[in-house]
Amino acid sequence: MSAALLRVDHLVKRFGGLVATDRAQLTVHQGEIHALIGPNGAGKTTLIQQLSGALAPDAGHIVFDGADITSLSMHERVHRGLARSYQITSIFKRLPVLDNLALALQARQGSSLRFWRAARTEVQRYAQAAVVAERVGLDGQLQQIAGALSHGQQRQLEVGIALATGAKLLLLDEPMAGMGAEESERMVTLLQSLRGECTLLLVEHDMDAVFRLADTISVLVAGRVIASGAPQQIRVHPEVRRAYLGDDFEPTEVDA
Repeated sequence: MSAALLRVDHLVKRFGGLVATDRAQLTVHQGEIHALIGPNGAGKTTLIQQLSGALAPDAGHIVFDGADITSLSMHERVHRGLARSYQITSIFKRLPVLDNLALALQARQGSSLRFWRAARTEVQRYAQAAVVAERVGLDGQLQQIAGALSHGQQRQLEVGIALATGAKLLLLDEPMAGMGAEESERMVTLLQSLRGECTLLLVEHDMDAVFRLADTISVLVAGRVIASGAPQQIRVHPEVRRAYLGDDFEPTEVDA
């Protein structure tokens, strides 16, 4: 098994008398697609907010890439390579797709103050941006204004911006939300293609998509991770079926 990229140790978050995260423990391995599922109100968003730095935990530790990042700010975590999609992918809706990706690359690479290098650097950056656009299936929309893209294409652009910023671990909160069947299928295909290239931790309610995508599934109930394992283990786990999936649940089988 690959090394742990993210480790959550006994994370606690309280809101008054409500315990939203109850000594939660989670391990995400390098290169995997890891899904976090659970019923509404289980604490999934609260946990993701703590991982991203939007919320500070009351107790516990978050270790990313071998370093304790529990006290780091959101932008410090992004700089280290841990990012939640909407934090780093607030797309510039009035700019073309190519400019959005070029700006993400510029943020990652920095800018030279030597004007005689600027033109060469700009050409190289836009060439790299075009490669990223092709990677996420937007090579036919390079000059399309981002705000005019479909909802699904905007989410593809968000993933592209995350890749351009050099994210090692990308937190995706319901990446298929609001999509039709065709757009969802494109997103599933895109995320499958990232396996091994970028580690993904996703929260998703589309169970068919989860069981198609995930190498590992963790189930959060009442702020605690009650089970974590391969999809085939989670599918038959009695406590998971009782608490969330239901006894009749059977994900759609998809040929490899």
